[in-house]
Amino acid sequence: MHILIMTDIEGVAGVVKPLVDTTGGNVNYPRNCRLLTEEVNAAVRGFMQAGASAVTVWDGHGCGAIDFETLQPPARLIHGGPTPPLVWLFSRLAGRFNAIAHVGQHAMAGERSGNLNHTQSSAEIISYTLNGREIGEIAQFALLAGSFGLPYIFLSGDQAACREAEELQPGIVTAAVKEGLGRASALTLTCIEARALIEQQAGLALRQHLQHPLPPVRWPGPYILRKSFFHTEVTDMYLGDANVRVLDNHTVELRGESIPEIIYK
Repeated sequence: MHILIMTDIEGVAGVVKPLVDTTGGNVNYPRNCRLLTEEVNAAVRGFMQAGASAVTVWDGHGCGAIDFETLQPPARLIHGGPTPPLVWLFSRLAGRFNAIAHVGQHAMAGERSGNLNHTQSSAEIISYTLNGREIGEIAQFALLAGSFGLPYIFLSGDQAACREAEELQPGIVTAAVKEGLGRASALTLTCIEARALIEQQAGLALRQHLQHPLPPVRWPGPYILRKSFFHTEVTDMYLGDANVRVLDNHTVELRGESIPEIIYK
């Protein structure tokens, strides 16, 4: 049983403030990378104790957020950038894995109780809607993995992210390490408590999945993805693209027969 962990930094205990806590070059960033990495180590311990044969960690935060020197074996790390398109890269690697998980994940843009909520870019994107249902980064990755037959078994992050995952994948096990009090503040567990909870819940997630396997997250197609932006120049980037319909100054629409065709375009 080989688990793939996709990481982000905004759902980590102790990481609460936009930019200063989440962007390279700021004083808190090196510390927060270590906080994330220790939460990842906790998840790896939990999965291995529950019977995983291997765990691969994918550093999913844009500028990179895994502290390589702190990451503990037997984890293996996918990192660097720029990388090839995620869908292409995932199509090459998906056959190595049996299930996926998130550590340090945040809620979608516009979730009022979601600490550091956003979808892809907090500077550009208002919302994504897939087949009439609003989605964020949680659904993007779970649906992509699901299209390759991989189930989604665990998430750690704030309470809003946990709810989002539970609505998307009934039966998933989550670990809420903080409660959002707004986009820029939270009530947070200590790092020691957060890591203990993640280790416990990751182990529970795999044990439950081995006993009662979760299905991959799959929605029926065809697919219509609408992307709404704050600024018109982002919409302008799609002008002339025959595969994209520009609906108005702030919204574009993509259509496809499969999730990999559109989910990260």
